[in-house]
Amino acid sequence: MNIIYNSDQYSVVEFGAQKDHEALRFGGYEITDKSVRRECFIGGIQAETFRQNVQELISNEPSIEEIDEFLGKFDSYMGQAVLLH
Repeated sequence: MNIIYNSDQYSVVEFGAQKDHEALRFGGYEITDKSVRRECFIGGIQAETFRQNVQELISNEPSIEEIDEFLGKFDSYMGQAVLLH
């Protein structure tokens, strides 16, 4: 587990790939929207796609606002309330 992004609005935690665990075969990401205290987990092939999208995003040296805007695209997936984080 590794925090790969942390702003006032969002945090992203990366979970390493685990070949013996299907949901983490490609690794996984937990995205938390701090303002609404909600999170989502992206695993499997979606994690691989997310990783590629993030690599493309950071290759353009984005601002924090641009990164937060990118992460905002996942707000509709955030159904899990953060009780203790």
